[in-house]
Amino acid sequence: MRSDGRAAADLRQVEILTNYLAYAEGSALISCGSTRVLCAASIEKSVPPWLVGKGTGWVTGEYAMLPRSTQTRTQRETKGITGRSQEIQRLVGRSLRAAVDLAALGERMIIIDCDVIQADGGTRTASITGGYVALALALQGLVKHGEITPAVLRAPVAAVSVGVIDGQSMLDLCYAEDSRAEVDFNVVMNSEGEYIEVQGTAEGRPFSRIRLNELLEIAQLGLQHLFVLQREALGF
Repeated sequence: MRSDGRAAADLRQVEILTNYLAYAEGSALISCGSTRVLCAASIEKSVPPWLVGKGTGWVTGEYAMLPRSTQTRTQRETKGITGRSQEIQRLVGRSLRAAVDLAALGERMIIIDCDVIQADGGTRTASITGGYVALALALQGLVKHGEITPAVLRAPVAAVSVGVIDGQSMLDLCYAEDSRAEVDFNVVMNSEGEYIEVQGTAEGRPFSRIRLNELLEIAQLGLQHLFVLQREALGF
């Protein structure tokens, strides 16, 4: 049993509240245990310069942590984003582009803003899981108005963390677990069981192929539950 009473292969309690913001084309507040991320999708009728005239769209992500999302105040990134934030928002963008047929989107750009309200581990994975819901809601609006076809939305995308703590493989690490993990992974998949990205490293000793397979297996089990929660939130 873990400090919060979960078994090794259990997710934290996850809640997804849709349409949390009045003005965004799509929004979702996702809570994973004590981690809370507000995701908002904005549609712009333009694309980056390298896509102008090519008849295809773009999906990108932005990520930030509010100053008191952490136990001690985190400074606002007013002088440019940190390397960590840049890496995370690129991950969010790559992951969510896999959920969209960009050609069917047309020359539009969807920006997914992921703002961490409270951080207790897994903020990047929560951003992807909640960001997909915000993205899907925004696309539903375009479909409803006949601007695009339903085929624009591909299989749902979600993400979860896994790691090894005291020799035990565990799912969905909170901060206390993540900070002392011997092995730390972030796994992004779609609901068809296809991998989009796997980020993993050994913080201490190297890990075996058997351990890797074990971690991917429990990640997939957790992701299947997240896909159910996404569908329920979206009314699919």
